[in-house]
Amino acid sequence: MEIITNQRFKRTKKYLRAILFIAGGAVALAALLYFSMIGYAKLLGPPQLAVTQSTLYLADNGTVIGESNNGQKRYWVPLKDISPALIEAAIAIEDKKFYSHNGLDYKRIAGAALADLRAMAKVQGASTITQQYARNLYLGHDKTWKRKLSEAFYTLRLESNYSKNEILEGYLNTIYYGNGAYGVQAASRYYFGKDAKDLNLAESAMLAGIPKGPGLYSPLVSKERAEARQATVLKAMENNGYISATERKKAEAKTLKFLGKEENPHLGIAPYFQDAVKNALKNRMKFDERALALGGLKIYTTLNLKQQKIAEEVINQGISKDSDIQAGFIAMDPKTGHVKAMIGGRDYKASPFNRSVQAVRQPGSTLKPILYYAALKQGFTPVTMMKSELTTFRFEDGRQPYTPHNFNNKYADKEITMAQALALSDNIYAVKTHLFLGEKELIETAKEFGLTTPMEKVPSLALGTSGVKVIEMAGAYSMLANGGRKVEPVLIERIENHNGEVIYDHNEEAKTALNPELTSVMTHMMTGMFDRKLDGYTSVTGRSMAKIKSRPYAGKSGTTGTDSWMIGYTPQLVTAVWTGYDKGKPLELSTEQVYSKNIWFQFMERALDGKSAEKFKREKGTVGVKVDPETGKLAGPGCPVSRMTYFVEGTEPTEQCTAHLEKEHRGKKEEKHRPKKKEEKDFPWYKKWLHH
Repeated sequence: MEIITNQRFKRTKKYLRAILFIAGGAVALAALLYFSMIGYAKLLGPPQLAVTQSTLYLADNGTVIGESNNGQKRYWVPLKDISPALIEAAIAIEDKKFYSHNGLDYKRIAGAALADLRAMAKVQGASTITQQYARNLYLGHDKTWKRKLSEAFYTLRLESNYSKNEILEGYLNTIYYGNGAYGVQAASRYYFGKDAKDLNLAESAMLAGIPKGPGLYSPLVSKERAEARQATVLKAMENNGYISATERKKAEAKTLKFLGKEENPHLGIAPYFQDAVKNALKNRMKFDERALALGGLKIYTTLNLKQQKIAEEVINQGISKDSDIQAGFIAMDPKTGHVKAMIGGRDYKASPFNRSVQAVRQPGSTLKPILYYAALKQGFTPVTMMKSELTTFRFEDGRQPYTPHNFNNKYADKEITMAQALALSDNIYAVKTHLFLGEKELIETAKEFGLTTPMEKVPSLALGTSGVKVIEMAGAYSMLANGGRKVEPVLIERIENHNGEVIYDHNEEAKTALNPELTSVMTHMMTGMFDRKLDGYTSVTGRSMAKIKSRPYAGKSGTTGTDSWMIGYTPQLVTAVWTGYDKGKPLELSTEQVYSKNIWFQFMERALDGKSAEKFKREKGTVGVKVDPETGKLAGPGCPVSRMTYFVEGTEPTEQCTAHLEKEHRGKKEEKHRPKKKEEKDFPWYKKWLHH
C-alpha cells in the first residue's frame, strides 16, 4: 500500500513538474511574443492617423459657410476645445484605467475571455479607449479573433508612439455617435447645436453614453434608454471621483433639449462664391479632389457675411421679379484685393453659371477711366479741351468710316474738358482720345490694369465694345482706389490642414503697377459723375445720386445696347455691378438701364453705413486748383462755378478765366442802355438773374 502511494505521489509530482514547465514555457513564450510585438511596434514607428474629415469653408469672421463630406460629419477639435466633463465621462464609462495601462486591460480581457468560453462565442468586449481608437482607424467592427489580434497589435503601436492625450484626442474625434456624426464636435453640433467645448455635465454624460450603441442609446431613438444610459455614466463618474453625488443628481434632473440636425443658418450661403473658391482650389492651386472632400482642411475665405447679405437683398429688391435680367456683382477691399461679396446670378438653383467670373460682357463706358489714364500718361490733363460734336471718323487704311453717337444724340458742339467729358460720358471725346493715342495704347494699358480678356484694336474699343469679366473690372478699379498698387481678386486668405498647420497663406505684398500721381488725378476726375458743377450740354451721369450720397464716391457707369454697368469706389470698398440678359437681348426699357446704378448705390450706402466717410488721398506730386469747368482755366472772380481739380504738379492751368467777366460787363452795359419796363422798376437786373 505504501509502495502504491509513493508511486502515485511520484507520478503526480512528475505531472505537476510537466504542467509547471509547460505553463512556464507558455508564460515565457507569451512574454517573448509580447515584448517582440512591442519591439516590432517600436521598430515600425508611429502608424499614420489618417482619418477622413469634413473640409470646412469659413467666412472672414470664422463662421462656417460650407463643407465637403461623403455624408459623414467629421470635424477634428483639439483636446483643449472639448468640455472637461465630456472627457471625464468618456474615461469613466469606457476605460477608467486609461492613464495607467499600456493599451490593454488584462483583467478586463481575462473576464471577457471567460464569458466567451462559457458561451463558446465572442460575446463580451473588453476594449480600452486605445483599442477602440485602433479599430476606428484601421479595422472593421467584426467580432473575430483575427481582428482582435490585429487590434491588439495596432493598440501597442499607438501606445508606443503617441502620448495618452494624443490617443484620447484621436478617440474622441473618431468615435461614432449615430446619425452620421463622427467625433464629439459633430455630435455636439448635431444633438445640441453647440460646440464640444460648451457642453455641460448633463449633456456630456448623455453623449458619452451613445457610442455603446448609437441605435439604442441615442436620445432621438429612445429617450428612456438614453436617460438610463446617462444615469449609468453619471454614476461611473461619481464612483471615479470626477463628480459628487449632488452634482450627479442635479445633472440627472436636468431637462435637455435635442436639436437633431446641423443648425447653421450660414451653411450654403453665397453658392456662387463657394463655387469660385472650389474652382480656384482645384485649377489654380492644384488641390486633389479627395483632399478637398475628406482631408479635414479649413479654407478661410475672404467673404464678409454682412456685405454678402446686403448684396443679395439689394439685387432681389432692385430687379423686378417678373424680369429675366441677370446680374453679376463683386465687392472688393481695394487695399488687399479680398472679395467681400459675390453674386453670379439671381437664382443659383436655376442657373449655377457665375456671371461675375465666367461671363464676358461689353463694359461700355466703364472702360473710359482706363482710356483716360492712358491719356494722362501721354500728357493730357483734366482740362485738355476737344470738341464734342457729331463726327464721322475716316481712315486711310481703307476701313469703313465710323460715326459714334452720344446718348440721345446730344452734343456740346463746342470744346469741353476731359473732366467734363468723363462726367457726362461724352463718346466723341473718348473716340478722339483713343485715336489720338493710337488704338494699341488702350489695349496695353488695360493689361496694366489686370484685364486679361482679348481686346480688339478698333475705334469703338474706347466705348467698351470688347468683352471683359466683372471680377477683372473690380480688380482694375481697385488699382485706382488704392493709389496704383497691383492687387488681384483674392478669394482664399489661408488654408489649414487637419492638424491646424497653415499650408497656404496669401500674404503677397502689393507692388506699385500704376503711377500714383496719375491714379490720384484719375480718381478725382471720377468723382465728377456725382458733381453737378460739371453739368453741361447734359447732366452728369450720377445726378440721381448726387444729392443723397453720404460720402465721396468715384465711379463710372456704362451702357451698351445689351449691357448695363456701374463700378465705383471709396478708399475702403470697390463694387462692380453688371446687369443684362444672358442671350444679349437689348435693354429697351429705361428701368432696365438703371438697375446697375441703383443696385450699386444701395449696396455702397448700406455696406458703409456706420463707417467713417473717408476722403480720397491726394498723392504727393499733385496739386489742387479751382478751375472753371466750362473753360478749363483757373476760376476767376466772375466765374459762376468753380471746382477743385487735381493735376500732376506742373501741369495745372496758369491762365485765369475772364470769359464770364466779359459776359458780365456786356450784360451791365446792355442793361444800362435798355429802357426799363414799368414792372421792372423795383426789380434790378441782378435780382432777376438770381431769381432765374
